[in-house]
Amino acid sequence: MKSLIEVIAKALVDHPDAVSVVEETRDRTLVYRLSVHPNDMGKVIGKQGRIAKSLRTVVGAMALKNNEKVIVEIV
Repeated sequence: MKSLIEVIAKALVDHPDAVSVVEETRDRTLVYRLSVHPNDMGKVIGKQGRIAKSLRTVVGAMALKNNEKVIVEIV
């Protein structure tokens, strides 16, 4: 799942080398913290958060398939 988030984020940004994803576990929930270059933040979030919502939807669908609960944070 971590690699899926990285691939999607790197395709969206101008600085793909600055993309990093950190995986944490909180109360049986996987939390992925996506960080990008400050200039690329708007590209990952999108207008009115549409790209971020789409990313969370794709990751959520994959998590549902694996019976996991997942949160994607963009920092």
